[in-house]
Amino acid sequence: MDASLDVWDHFSMPLMSLWVNRFYLYLGLAFGISLCICVQVAIKKLGDRSTKESSLQKAPLTPAANGPISRQKKEEVFVSGVKIFYGTQTGTAKGLATRLAKAVKALGFPAVVVNLKEYDPDDRLGEEVTSKHLCVFLVATYTDGQPPESAEWFCRWLEEASNDFRFGKTYLKGMRYAVFGLGNSLYDGNFNKVGKNIDRWLWMLSARRVMTCGEGDCNVVKSRHGSLEADFAAWQAHFLSRLQDLSRSDHSKKKAACRHRQGHCKKGECKSKKKEGKNAGPEGSRQEAPEEEEQFETTSEEESGPEEGRSRSPVVDVEDLGKMMDSMKKAKKEREQQDMEQDMSRSPGKNEAREKREMITPALREALSKQGYQLIGSHSGVKLCRWTKSMLRGRGGCYKHTFYGIESHRCMETTPSLACANKCVFCWRHHTNPVGTEWRWKMDQPDMILQQAIDNHQNMINQFKGVPGVKAERLEEGLQVKHCALSLVGEPIMYPEINGFLKLLHQHRISSFLVTNAQFPTEIRNLEPVTQLYVSVDASTKDSLKKIDRPLFKDFWQRFLDSLKALSEKQQRTVYRLTLVKAWNVEELRAYAELVSLGEPDFIEVKGVTYCGESSASNLTMANVPWHEEVIHFVEELVGLLPQYEVACEHEHSNCLLIAHTKFKIDGDWWTWIDYDRFQELIQEYENSHGLKTFSAKDYVAKTPHWAVFGASERGFDPKDTRFLRKNKAKDISGC
Repeated sequence: MDASLDVWDHFSMPLMSLWVNRFYLYLGLAFGISLCICVQVAIKKLGDRSTKESSLQKAPLTPAANGPISRQKKEEVFVSGVKIFYGTQTGTAKGLATRLAKAVKALGFPAVVVNLKEYDPDDRLGEEVTSKHLCVFLVATYTDGQPPESAEWFCRWLEEASNDFRFGKTYLKGMRYAVFGLGNSLYDGNFNKVGKNIDRWLWMLSARRVMTCGEGDCNVVKSRHGSLEADFAAWQAHFLSRLQDLSRSDHSKKKAACRHRQGHCKKGECKSKKKEGKNAGPEGSRQEAPEEEEQFETTSEEESGPEEGRSRSPVVDVEDLGKMMDSMKKAKKEREQQDMEQDMSRSPGKNEAREKREMITPALREALSKQGYQLIGSHSGVKLCRWTKSMLRGRGGCYKHTFYGIESHRCMETTPSLACANKCVFCWRHHTNPVGTEWRWKMDQPDMILQQAIDNHQNMINQFKGVPGVKAERLEEGLQVKHCALSLVGEPIMYPEINGFLKLLHQHRISSFLVTNAQFPTEIRNLEPVTQLYVSVDASTKDSLKKIDRPLFKDFWQRFLDSLKALSEKQQRTVYRLTLVKAWNVEELRAYAELVSLGEPDFIEVKGVTYCGESSASNLTMANVPWHEEVIHFVEELVGLLPQYEVACEHEHSNCLLIAHTKFKIDGDWWTWIDYDRFQELIQEYENSHGLKTFSAKDYVAKTPHWAVFGASERGFDPKDTRFLRKNKAKDISGC
């Protein structure tokens, strides 16, 4: 027993010691396991690296003829070819384009030379976003800073698109381009103006320039390299270098640049440096990412508007701050001036001694001109609708053509008043037009407005001569204005001489389609007969109307109801215009039905809202745009509450349907179209009798063709025309 105790004492002491110091034992085990794991990970990394290096050494290199090397089969292709567009008057740009194409092909890249005269940007420019082509524009500047004849249509289209919200600021996002301009520095104010403009317009549509706009100078005295050809040769060498850079893997370039700067690249380091560079301003960003800066330059050479600047990037070049601040101060000063004068106009007597100012301020004139408006006098404007351009090409007209027989290419869209009493969330102009509750500006005479509107409209139509796809017979018809849509922007009924303007339209045998926002009931009652009178019914309750239209009048709801009552007193054709905004006003069916009984319109147009792009003035998004089937569902439910109305017509392309009173359904056929010649006879009889011989809406109806009726297989598209579907369906520029 003593022996057994000795053995137990021999083992118990070390065990007790281990138990007392068990913490150090656990720590040692944990350290050992960790060390083992680290060793295994290191061995695995070394094995992977050696395997990758051996595979790279074994992989064959397949160089193109005198060109770039393709390192891996799975490596992404960043440039599939080069498209070289040229616009020339004397042939110089064409020669340079051919020369550049040869140089590009010598590097192993496919190259295509395209004459801008034969290129339709409306159909094809959007395709360059996903084509992986690098687009090069070689364009000369002609007399007075104008583009050559061959590039005239392309430049006009691009300028309008860059300032048209329907295209959106990201319409060309993904397209890569470079521009070289041909000019003469003797014409100092217009030196390379066309090339610079194309560069700026592409940038405004979010295309990415791969290098700074080149400037060729025919003036050998001031040319940077001694001649235009030498300027181009220097630019071409730089371009070819950029082309080779873009053909390589973007990832490998960034890694190489990072190693060159830091000597090593830790995980997350590059991203953090990039963020620091953004905050550091232009110089900091250049130092942190020279490769990215050189490949894709992101600043415009000319100042963009404040709205454009905000939506693109929080980074502003220091040299642009002065221009931006001046622009903002100028706009703020004009707004304060407007508000001050509006306040004074509410106090009788105070502003009588003041001279009335012009409605169109310099800043407003600049903004609207960029959007394609032809401004008239001090408060009017005219603009081509996109449906006018569509019908000139035989691609179909707008919903007014389907519903009422308007020839879209003969329709002049204008307004005698750019001002409005509402600030609607879906405003097409993003509230660049002035606002007011009464006329307080200088006033132009109606004869001057109409004549200049017709002249400007004809000039815009004339510019389509030679444009690809435009039909000669329709171009000639388009020069003769037959219809006038007083719905461009603003509130035309605010113009004090609106009745005189309407009489002049009818004297010229031009039909009149006037749209009002239902805030001026007295003016509606005093209005002379028009071919068709519209009232915008954007909501059916007081709260939703305030939310959507954002009216300036405090008694806006009573004015709205009074306007609908005034509409019911009209003998000629009347229309409710409903704009559906999903999640805002599509659930108010019974309230809409009550409003219909109040105004008793002949027709009800129901249209899904058109998304107008991002704006600080509105929080509307694409989520608020209803699908066409949703609009149909709304219309069918609304008609179920209106016993005297039925669905008559449909225009799928505009996401629009027409509800008509059953009095226009004669012997089972719809008669929603208009006999325009008969209307002109009736209105002349009315004028000659000084208003004694009146007429009603049914006196100038015409039969609706079968393809325009709801349920037809054409869904409102005229079979005489050819439907054009954009390949880039994600870019929706529908409107009107």
